[in-house]
Amino acid sequence: MAHFTPLSDRVAVRPDPVDETTESGLIIPDSAQEKPQRGTVIAVGPGRIENGSRIEMSVREGDAVLYGPYAGTEITMNGEDVLILHEDDLFGRIEEA
Repeated sequence: MAHFTPLSDRVAVRPDPVDETTESGLIIPDSAQEKPQRGTVIAVGPGRIENGSRIEMSVREGDAVLYGPYAGTEITMNGEDVLILHEDDLFGRIEEA
């Protein structure tokens, strides 16, 4: 099993599962399903270097995050779908109350 460590200010996110049925029980075809915009951070790079100093990442593994519907690059790693994004592509962390 391969281990992935993002470079620079990149973040690996596991998208949350998409609802495949409506509340009333209708099945939504793949072509009509919305892309997930929420996920869990599974790996974080060391941060970017700016003016000779490293800028630390503001997210950590396990954080729930929001991102744009077309942000990042989708890959399959170890049989699961993963999204690779720059930290700037993240809208923010989700903190459950």
